[in-house]
Amino acid sequence: MADRIAEVWGERTPFGRGGRWPRRPDQYLTVPVEHVEQWVPSACVLCSNGCGLDIAVAGGRMVGVRGREDDRVNHGRLGPKGLYGWQAHHSSDRLTQPLARVDGALKPVDWETAMSAVVDRSKEVLATHGPLAMAFYTSGQLFAEEYYAQALIARGGIGTPHLDGNTRLCTATAQWALIESFGSDGAPGSYTDIDLCDTLLLVGHNVAETQTVLWSRMLDRLHGPDRPRLVVIDPRLTPTAREADVHLAIRPGTNVAVLNALLHELISNGWIDRTFLDEHTVGFAALAEAAAQYPVEKAADICGVPADALRQAARIIGNGQALVSTVLQGVYQSHQATAAAVQVNNINLVRGMIGRPGCTVFQMNGQPTAENTRETGADGALPAYCNWQNDTHVQRLADAWNLDVLQIPHWSPPTHAMEIFRHCENGSVKFLWVTGTNPAVSLPELHRIRSIYGSDQLFLVVSDAFPTETTALADVVLPAAMWGEKTGCFTNADRTVHLSGKAVDPPGAARSDFDILLDYARRMDFTDRDGRPLLPWSRPEDAWKAFTALTKDRPCDQSALTYDKLRDSGGLQWPCTHRAPDGTERLYTDHHFATAADRCEDYGHDLTSGAQNEEDEYRAHDPEGRAFLKPAHYLPPHEPVDDTYPLRLTTGRTVYHWHTRTKTARSPQLQDAAPDMWVELHPEDAARAGIDEGDLVRVSSRRGDLVAPAVLRGPRPGVVFAPFHYGYFDQTDPDRHNRAANELTRTEWDPVSKQPVFKVTAVRLAKLADAAAGGRPVVIADDGPSSLPHATAPAAAPPKEQP
Repeated sequence: MADRIAEVWGERTPFGRGGRWPRRPDQYLTVPVEHVEQWVPSACVLCSNGCGLDIAVAGGRMVGVRGREDDRVNHGRLGPKGLYGWQAHHSSDRLTQPLARVDGALKPVDWETAMSAVVDRSKEVLATHGPLAMAFYTSGQLFAEEYYAQALIARGGIGTPHLDGNTRLCTATAQWALIESFGSDGAPGSYTDIDLCDTLLLVGHNVAETQTVLWSRMLDRLHGPDRPRLVVIDPRLTPTAREADVHLAIRPGTNVAVLNALLHELISNGWIDRTFLDEHTVGFAALAEAAAQYPVEKAADICGVPADALRQAARIIGNGQALVSTVLQGVYQSHQATAAAVQVNNINLVRGMIGRPGCTVFQMNGQPTAENTRETGADGALPAYCNWQNDTHVQRLADAWNLDVLQIPHWSPPTHAMEIFRHCENGSVKFLWVTGTNPAVSLPELHRIRSIYGSDQLFLVVSDAFPTETTALADVVLPAAMWGEKTGCFTNADRTVHLSGKAVDPPGAARSDFDILLDYARRMDFTDRDGRPLLPWSRPEDAWKAFTALTKDRPCDQSALTYDKLRDSGGLQWPCTHRAPDGTERLYTDHHFATAADRCEDYGHDLTSGAQNEEDEYRAHDPEGRAFLKPAHYLPPHEPVDDTYPLRLTTGRTVYHWHTRTKTARSPQLQDAAPDMWVELHPEDAARAGIDEGDLVRVSSRRGDLVAPAVLRGPRPGVVFAPFHYGYFDQTDPDRHNRAANELTRTEWDPVSKQPVFKVTAVRLAKLADAAAGGRPVVIADDGPSSLPHATAPAAAPPKEQP
């Protein structure tokens, strides 16, 4: 097998439209294959693709992985993080026993001491301040069973609306874009639609680096005998954009304008399905009126791209017969996030390209179990896609949990993460439990977050597998088992569910999050109205059965999806019911959407203001299963560039690291591939500041500074790119805060999805040192991934074939 660091996407296995994607098994072992004692079925948890794999075990330790050829998601392939990331399990700094703050310092304690501290403070806060003083911030890395336990504890046991996940930072907009258009969360299509399409529209989605195996699938089509046409909308010349027929390198923050221009062209040229629109949608007249105000010349001026390129992109989209559109962080983390994502839905809807083979829109997930936070209610929603404004839905939860309906908070929407942290800041939240995430690096405006988390008025509990910038601020740290050290289910971005088996025991005294939560519920004496334990489970499978029963007849119905069925599968897509026991590949094949008043997950919002639609008004205009076409007008970013801060910073993900590097920095191959921070500049901007390749530079915003070497290959003047992965845990001076990109970003969020804005920060540049005199030389393969400041650069990837 090729080195997946140097050759990220592996060798090509081209195939034609409607063919089966060829199998290609990838494997990495640290022992000879004959020494492997057991292969344990699982799937990768280092991006949202959910690639099926087997974990190799020898001598009670993980010793490697191999891709599962019969898995519907990856057909045997694994990306760099999947192949090498598991080695973090063996890191010497794993947390193996609880820690508690004593005399200002974290010190080892036993579980009894740690859990007593957590429970005693919980009971004190509840008694003194009530449930609204309790909050939970979870991950996109746990299993469904663990999220469901958290939701039941928070919503049913404590009665607080303050539970959200770090999925708020990456794909909350995916959830709300789907709800606003289709009435419910859940990706409508299947990865097999890539095999069947003739047109691809990728909007703010650098799939080559964020979902490497999915990009391998796309590449194999793009290099096959009947190549689909590809339109990419992204300010950067990413590896994805290099393959495009049309690359629209727009100014950051202009997504709504460019999408409206495409809609204008589709409508004015008659490239729409009028019969579908009349029968299966509402709102076309308003959409057409809004789009008419964005002729390509106007959009070209706003977005900074040629008008002819906009026309060419629209022509490709308008003349295709099978369109797959995808959306990710370039939309979700910009301002007007939901408004822009909904316009991508609108493009597919006006073309009638939904619910058919090769025709779908993917509002992509960023994390492997992001979908599960949404299904289980561990984010800003209720479990089983229940509508907090619908009394019948809330009663359904109360009946399932055997609680009084008033115990479940539903007087307002579940609290989103950014609001939770504001409550922590003003002192109304006194207790915060952070699980499996590192907000002291991932959240915007980090000096503010450090101040909040380090405050004496907040009791901070952190469950994690490693010491992080966040555990350093905690009052209690609980050592958690990782993937492969516990059993549970998770769902990927195309609704494929995998069962991940326990391959090895966790180190030391570490426990699974499921066991920690059950222990907490028992110690807190959470009971139902008959006095029975609220969480009556002893195994993850018990929780899975309870959760899937709750989903029956809801859009995310998994009522027939059992552990036994999953053990024998290569992944199954929900809905999985007694009527569809082998899963369901596509939603809305009858073009009947989940928008009916009694079925929808939410009554929707105004896309500009975020104002919540009222139930009575929605019911009075019940769309009765028709999709919504919701228009939006372009608004400029709230923080403009000016003479003092003339450049626009956009942050993002890169191919070798995952989130804040708590896992990937502890994998030798991944860390060696991208060992340190850098910033990507356009040569014109660099020249004006006297900056050469590798020079040490300072990027400053109104909130903070970032110091890193410069890479001069930014795609357009005025744009600075910085990866958000790098923090301080592996620095010799952890109190020096100028390495993380989020020192510069601001506290602002989308009005609908409440997702923070990371893409449109006004900044300025200054040179600090020559490469030879204080900067670090940075060598990057010209045609490889866009994010490779290698300690030792790999050979450049071969030139890509052009159609």
